[in-house]
Amino acid sequence: MSRNSIIEELVPIFRDVLDQPDLELKGETSASSVDGWDSLAHVNLVVAIEKRYRVKFALGELQALKNVGDMADLIEKKVSKS
Repeated sequence: MSRNSIIEELVPIFRDVLDQPDLELKGETSASSVDGWDSLAHVNLVVAIEKRYRVKFALGELQALKNVGDMADLIEKKVSKS
């Protein structure tokens, strides 16, 4: 599973949680560049992503993420371990 394929799979999750049907995601997309991506939306995104990939994120892992690309890399790492 590659970073780009994970980002593609994340698009519908982000569109749904943020209620933005036209949202485009790139590796460098971050909360500061997306309207409506606040702390509550972030929690909802994390929960939806954990369900989708059947993984759990530690708080420290989440705090280290700077953008969608970092999230995709973390998902790739966790999925490859399971």
